[in-house]
Amino acid sequence: MKILHTADWHLGKIVHGVHMTEDQQYILDQLIEIIKKEKPDCIIIAGDLYDRSVPPKEAVELLNHTLTEICTKLNIPTLAIAGNHDSPDRLGFGASLFRSQQLYLHTTIEQAFDPIILSDEYGEIHFYLLPYLEPSNVRDYFQDDDILTHQHAMTRIIEQIKQSWNPLVRNILVGHAFVAGGLESESEERLTMIGGSPYVDANLFQDFDYVALGHLHQQQKIYRDTVRYSGSVLKYSFSEANHKKSITFVQINGKNDCIIARHELKPIRDLKVVKGYFQELIEEKILTSTKDYLHIELLDDGEILDPVSKLRTIFPNILRLNRSNHMLGQTIKDRESIQKRQEMNHEQLFELFYEEIKGEQIPEQRKKYVHNVIEELLLDERKN
Repeated sequence: MKILHTADWHLGKIVHGVHMTEDQQYILDQLIEIIKKEKPDCIIIAGDLYDRSVPPKEAVELLNHTLTEICTKLNIPTLAIAGNHDSPDRLGFGASLFRSQQLYLHTTIEQAFDPIILSDEYGEIHFYLLPYLEPSNVRDYFQDDDILTHQHAMTRIIEQIKQSWNPLVRNILVGHAFVAGGLESESEERLTMIGGSPYVDANLFQDFDYVALGHLHQQQKIYRDTVRYSGSVLKYSFSEANHKKSITFVQINGKNDCIIARHELKPIRDLKVVKGYFQELIEEKILTSTKDYLHIELLDDGEILDPVSKLRTIFPNILRLNRSNHMLGQTIKDRESIQKRQEMNHEQLFELFYEEIKGEQIPEQRKKYVHNVIEELLLDERKN
């Protein structure tokens, strides 16, 4: 069976104030053409179809158009899950009706234990579609107060799957999680870190023939070829400027027999980081005129009058401009402090804020209260 693995479409995404809908339509139209040419037997979308829980109308229309083309016109079974950016309730609306068109969309924990079964000349393949779940969702489902972290939650779910699965057939897991060892970028929303870590251990997946992951935007394998992120279909932050976006093809034959290949995607506008002196940029010595999305870092140390407006006559899609030498005034300590805050989760940021305002560390009782409030807000946001 030939499987196309993709993830992290983030339809409705806004990057530095720019709506990415046109770019996303271009890349999904390209995806359709690849599907027509390669003729996969099924398609996996491993979460984050939308960029936020209440997507704009244009994003909904684009997803509807793309899935209609794949499932109805091309008649290819499509298996998708909700990611941490998706609202499970909104995304799951009408899912039972979609099954008649071979669109299998799983958004709840209950669905994770009921595999989608497809067959080829080697027999059955069981697909377990595991949507993104907060540890609290799993804790409530199993009525187990010891489930506090993503690792606890994933361990319990995999144990439950294995209680009823058939180890003799080929088993594929589709998930949306942060697997330890993966490389992240700035555009992924950090997962909750209850208990200190958002990670899950890749060893949990060792008995699956293939693990199709979403969440991290750089395509990569985790320790072995068959535990893999396909990556996002577009670059969504300048930390991804050097990424080569792609989709993954998996040719699964017999048990433990997978052949992996990538098909690179070409955006209508690339996203690049460019460094140079103002005059060299104006004279197009470093980069010729382009509509690509740019982060320009000027190396000049003198004053320049309105550099953005002048550069935009040549490079209309400058999304960010900064002066390298103007950063020299910042101490190493200041820069380290900024970087540290960027890596903090919601709770850690609030604790730091509390300490700066009150001049003391937050008491344990209040810390627990803040934790509960943040957890409730995150759950409410995904439901809306």
